[in-house]
Amino acid sequence: MTNERAFEFYRLFEELISNMTKGAVYNEGEIIASVAKLCVFFKLTKVTSEFYLNAGDEKKGIGDIKVGYDNGKKGVLYRTERVVAKSAVVINTSAYREPDEEPLDAEEEEKLSTAMRAVLSFISRHRMEGVVEKFIFFDNVGYPNVRSFMRYIEMLNKKNALGGNAAVYFNLRHLTLINRDIGREAGDVAIYNFIRILKEIVGEKGIICRIGGDNFTGIFDDCLLDEILSVLKGTPVIYDNSTGKRILLSASVGVFRIPNGFRCDAPGDIMDRILPACQTAKLGGKDSIIFFDDKMEVGREKRMHIQKLFPQALKRKEFKVFYQPKIDIATGKLVGAEALCRWIKDGSIVPPLDFIPILEQNTDICQLDFYMLETVCSDIRRWLDEGSNVVRISVNFSRKHMMDIDLLEHIIGIINNYNVPHEYIEIELTETTTDVEFRDLKRVVSGLKKEGIFTSIDDFGMGFSSLNLLRDIPWSVLKVDKSFLPVDDDTSTTRAVTFKHVVAMANDLGLECVAEGVETQNQVKLLRDNRCLYAQGFLFDKPLPLEDFEERLRNGHYDVEA
Repeated sequence: MTNERAFEFYRLFEELISNMTKGAVYNEGEIIASVAKLCVFFKLTKVTSEFYLNAGDEKKGIGDIKVGYDNGKKGVLYRTERVVAKSAVVINTSAYREPDEEPLDAEEEEKLSTAMRAVLSFISRHRMEGVVEKFIFFDNVGYPNVRSFMRYIEMLNKKNALGGNAAVYFNLRHLTLINRDIGREAGDVAIYNFIRILKEIVGEKGIICRIGGDNFTGIFDDCLLDEILSVLKGTPVIYDNSTGKRILLSASVGVFRIPNGFRCDAPGDIMDRILPACQTAKLGGKDSIIFFDDKMEVGREKRMHIQKLFPQALKRKEFKVFYQPKIDIATGKLVGAEALCRWIKDGSIVPPLDFIPILEQNTDICQLDFYMLETVCSDIRRWLDEGSNVVRISVNFSRKHMMDIDLLEHIIGIINNYNVPHEYIEIELTETTTDVEFRDLKRVVSGLKKEGIFTSIDDFGMGFSSLNLLRDIPWSVLKVDKSFLPVDDDTSTTRAVTFKHVVAMANDLGLECVAEGVETQNQVKLLRDNRCLYAQGFLFDKPLPLEDFEERLRNGHYDVEA
């Protein structure tokens, strides 16, 4: 290479480096022009770059391939530079020359390699920024995630532009059942088409994000709210693109219409309003939509207070187990009990409805459930060691636990740690929540049964998927909700007939049947007439503190009318 050509290379290379190192804001056209000048200098016909997330994608050809320069002449591969980053990302840049072109000398080869590695470094840095953006702000399906939502709120807040927007949190209704009916793949297509409709309405005036599973959130100009809610109330969407088959998707929705001048101390302030509103909406009927208001603001402050107190209350063992007996109505024998949580704070009982629903809003409820199981196991171990009468105790577990892939091991570990025979423990799961993956529930119940641990389905008949849950999951016990039991002044036969069929179904499936909320002798007679053998309710006992329940254990029997 002559001195003149070397000088020309350094001039072009310096121009390229200058254009690539202007900071966060750079001119892509200037960089491409600099690359083109170097390509002419080295008599290249084409330069390409390839970006792969990993070596496996590189082999499959799944990546981002770009042509940085092409003069249209036919060339052959002349040189490739390749980098594998610590994150496993693979970046290649390749140069092509005409086959009959005079080869470059050793010094020119070195300078071409230097230029290519400089381009490679630039590509690596800026492509990785895009990958990091994708991983941080999008989920694995491609939906903007909760971080995108929070970032958008922060952007509006900095501009003092939150006012005049509407924020929503919505949960797609009965998605587990829909996936079972049409298949998960078709269900994913339906969700995509449903969210696409919302995104088309929102356009550049907001953002729709996926929080996880069937939960989404969004913030957009308030003028779009009526149209958005119209879609969320129920919209038919295609789930099979080849046949055009459709299904109706709807959502439970929490809404916060942001007043003018509103500013938030943290992005979570918006979520703290729309999430509880959505959870309230889920308890409502079809097409339920709840707007956040002043009353809910008071509830929000209460929730934050409870969540703040919970860790210390758990540490101080302020939560106590109260036991409500279960009775064999044929003999009056005490055959079991349900462990119920009572919070004793400053000498007073905090009503369960004042804290259980709040703890259900996050994983705090899981900590409380494990605490309850440990306390029950400790009591049973002591009863066994003392030679006392021992009965099976049922412990309530929230469906929030279904997110824990190691739930089985955690439950069994606690029971075994106290050396409690498995037949003395029953895990009680409520049927009122329908947003849990069905297969996970089946896996847990099946695993517990294999270990000889009883399982019961609580509040049967209160949820949407009762029959499916009974048919496909190997429960041990069916607890019939008190709403099925007629009260003494109820002249309608509907409840009695329904109760009869539920108990008959349980007996046919080989399940123990326990009626909850038994308060009268007439209800006991109804249980006997329909072969429901076990009862729990105020007629026999309310939930009892430990000392009172141990007294019942020593006695072992209740008086029941024949």
